[in-house]
Amino acid sequence: MNKRFLRPKASTLLLATASLFAAANTYAWTLKEAAAPYSGTTINAIFLDRPGYKAAAQLIPEFEKETGIKVKFETIPYESTREREVLNFASGGAQDVVLVDVVWIGEFANNKWLAPIKKFTDDPKLADPNLNLKGFFPILLDSFGTWNKVTYGLPFDNYSGLMFYNKCMLKDAGFDTPPKTWDDLLNTYAPKLTHPDKNQYAFALQSRRGETQSADSFMRVLWPNGGSLLDAKFKSNLLSPQSQAGLEYRQKLMKYMPPGIVDFDHAEAVNALAQGRVAMITEWSAFYPTLTDPSKSKIGNCLAITTEPRGPAGLKPALGGFSLAVNAKSNAKKQAAAWLFIQWITSEQMAKPYLEAGGVPARMAVYQDKAVQDKYPFVKPMVESWQGG
Repeated sequence: MNKRFLRPKASTLLLATASLFAAANTYAWTLKEAAAPYSGTTINAIFLDRPGYKAAAQLIPEFEKETGIKVKFETIPYESTREREVLNFASGGAQDVVLVDVVWIGEFANNKWLAPIKKFTDDPKLADPNLNLKGFFPILLDSFGTWNKVTYGLPFDNYSGLMFYNKCMLKDAGFDTPPKTWDDLLNTYAPKLTHPDKNQYAFALQSRRGETQSADSFMRVLWPNGGSLLDAKFKSNLLSPQSQAGLEYRQKLMKYMPPGIVDFDHAEAVNALAQGRVAMITEWSAFYPTLTDPSKSKIGNCLAITTEPRGPAGLKPALGGFSLAVNAKSNAKKQAAAWLFIQWITSEQMAKPYLEAGGVPARMAVYQDKAVQDKYPFVKPMVESWQGG
């Protein structure tokens, strides 16, 4: 019997070849193989005593097991971080992964202390094909990791200013919803929520002298009123009518805050809400784990979250956070190992584990998950703030 064999069409062969190539290309890069030349390398980093860093610390053993790279970090107070890092740059101290605050990026980049990420993303042996820089919220990548159109770091510990409030205290005072505007907060809500005889106050605004006062306290009332510290020519703008309106507003609101508010930092403001001393605070999204920790907070199911109030200039919430960058002065081996860690901890793959461990990732995709939105009530107001604030 004669057998007939059908010759596949050329298009079929091309499709099959392309599929095989795509499959091979998909699996061509792995973290384990990329890290093999750097196994046994120790990289040094500085962490803060905040939820996002504790979350990273929980995940680091997974990275170390996969790569053989040791991540050694020191936890120090935020107030000491910039000084320590600058001293390390100047003296050659141990520092491979650089923590970069939004207000430090210009200084660090202009002094050539940071290696542009292009050095690593252009290297196919180091660059994860799934890096997807467009997957970060643009405002976070631009603000925390980019200077003069050059990207130096990837967003890591990210904050939006939100309003955390005790809905039970508000309900007892006759309010079913939080204030929508700063004017409502001052003139309608604050008087009914302030009871000095019970040591209860309407609001706490972190106001400790220094960066907390200027970057957190002042800006929260300047921006919504249309004011700013500097104008477009980098000259002082504090005497503008809009800035003066913001500063005067802050002074009026202080009579509804706890005694000693001028010495409140983030921890004191968060604790005041957690212990039932105040009804509302405007604070970073990263403090959600603290306020939901029964060992640290009494607020329980009374905790609710919304965007910061709007002002005459609209929704202008505080924006804060950090990026992780590679020290340009580290040797080549440590630079590569540091990049692999930064790329991994900020990846889309690790966004959900980081979130579940207590961090706030900068990846847009993770917040589109309805299960995530339902589990973490800070997500919707935070995303609204990052997208439109």
